[in-house]
Amino acid sequence: MMLQRETASGHAAVPSRLTVSLARCDADIEEAQRLRYKVFAEELGANIRSADGLDSDRYDEYCRHLIVRDDNSGRAVGCYRLLTAEGARALGGWYSESEFDLGRIAHLLPHTVELGRACVHRDYRHGGTVMLLWSGLVKFMQMQKLEYMIGCGSMSMADGGHFAASLYRKLAQDYLCPPEYRVFPHLPLPLQAFSHDVPAECPALIKGYLRAGAYICGEPAWDADFNCADVLIMMPMSRVSPRYLKHFAK
Repeated sequence: MMLQRETASGHAAVPSRLTVSLARCDADIEEAQRLRYKVFAEELGANIRSADGLDSDRYDEYCRHLIVRDDNSGRAVGCYRLLTAEGARALGGWYSESEFDLGRIAHLLPHTVELGRACVHRDYRHGGTVMLLWSGLVKFMQMQKLEYMIGCGSMSMADGGHFAASLYRKLAQDYLCPPEYRVFPHLPLPLQAFSHDVPAECPALIKGYLRAGAYICGEPAWDADFNCADVLIMMPMSRVSPRYLKHFAK
């Protein structure tokens, strides 16, 4: 199934024409993996073992890969990978199950897409790129008749954990899910060990999910390999405002 290409004007060093589409071949997926390595390992210091400059794991084969490309240069500048229930069955589980007990939302998972490895090249971190990723995600969910999106939203641990703890406390006041959707981290971030009043600007991707109607489904898990704290984000399509749906479904 092919995803219709969408365009947006960017504001990188050279004016860019950006498009979004699903990966069509192994070379497209490799481009996404190379971008992921550049962002996660080289820029953010994630512990990714790679001899070829690619971030790859066993999930990639079973996912669809959504890629934003700069048509002027031809390079991939943003990506998501998308896992559906069919892929999760083949894998033996969802990626987020490695971090959280999903027992309370198990009945929703057959109608769910899981986002993973979301990243954008540092020169393209503006609204146009994020908008295209959102547009591609919404169209994919509509084509597949999916009702829920889940994914791990990452918060930096560069300061040891104070930022992540403060941001979680701030977001939980307004965006915590109802108890029936609560998930539980296998390796909880020890919130009581950190300050809760550090200035904490919400990452753009998490902010976008929450503005559209997403929940945070409980306390963060500590991901030591990626040096971050993850919260599970869940977005029921029924909660997405009609304004957002109309905008992204064009």
